[in-house]
Amino acid sequence: MVWHGRSVRQSTGGRYRLTQVKRRSEIGSAPTDSHIGVDRRYIVRTTGGNYKVRAMRAEFANVADRRTGQIKKVRIETVEENVANPNYVRRNLLTCGAVVRTELGKARIVSRPGQHGIINAVLLE
Repeated sequence: MVWHGRSVRQSTGGRYRLTQVKRRSEIGSAPTDSHIGVDRRYIVRTTGGNYKVRAMRAEFANVADRRTGQIKKVRIETVEENVANPNYVRRNLLTCGAVVRTELGKARIVSRPGQHGIINAVLLE
């Protein structure tokens, strides 16, 4: 767990007088590294009692074909390209904007697997 509040120390090394204590809402979380594999999801409670579904592993993607207007559930084979980080390609991490190879061809992920829990993609031509 990482606290995302202001530091207790000034740049000179002196201490700030805290006006409030640390809050639970200021605590961050580790990044969700969504991989290719058998489906595994993780539910996280958020502010206001809402929930986020984190996709830890995913095997299928909902791929939309713009020309025909159809959406098909297809298997993800591998990650081809990721502009966010080239290292993600080697690790087969699924993020928004990643280009994956599927049974229908190459597709770009448009959803956020670590936030939405599903993988939606658009077929590239």
